[in-house]
Amino acid sequence: MHIIIVGCGRVGTELAYRLFQKGHQVAVIDQVAASLSNLPADFRGHTVQGEALATDVLRRAGIEQADGLAAVTNSDSLNAVVAHVARTVYHVPQVVVRNYHPRWRTLHEAFGLQVVSSTSWGAQRIEELLYPTVARSVLSAGNGEVEIYELIVPEAWHGRSLQDLLPTGECLAVALSRVGKAILPSSEDRLEAGDIVHLSATMAGIDTLRARLQTPQGS
Repeated sequence: MHIIIVGCGRVGTELAYRLFQKGHQVAVIDQVAASLSNLPADFRGHTVQGEALATDVLRRAGIEQADGLAAVTNSDSLNAVVAHVARTVYHVPQVVVRNYHPRWRTLHEAFGLQVVSSTSWGAQRIEELLYPTVARSVLSAGNGEVEIYELIVPEAWHGRSLQDLLPTGECLAVALSRVGKAILPSSEDRLEAGDIVHLSATMAGIDTLRARLQTPQGS
């Protein structure tokens, strides 16, 4: 694939090099020439120094043949506009933006763009790791609004129903594994100590679940 990276800071450099190592054609744009020197010495992609919104700069980077574009500068407004132009004017199939400041995330969402908010996701992930390991996150969707958790049923919940365990509307069981065999569970299923439950949950849902596990006799 031919992929354009707008912004050659830490994220842009890492992303460009990873894609280059996987054999993709990579073009990196940055308005500061010195930033392009962040790329490793063995990087053999194309570098373009200039303003990313300039038509000639985008064309020199190969925007008309691009299969994907990632706007990862530290300017949320620039990322949003460059990505919007790439998608609507040049019809680039895959466009992703980095959200630098959570306050401006709605700007990207207003354009209907795929957003990676490293600040929001990182803060949530650190918060998760600070809690006791009652339910372990195994997959994060979007920017962490919904996560998939793996829970090993404790002895205190043996015989209770799945419905008792999960907060209504905030957690959804997606699999129940017992002695190595997984099933699609129903809310009436009775739990056994050592069962593994995979569930999707919001942050509020997992907080409620943790509280229930600490007071197993509650509803």
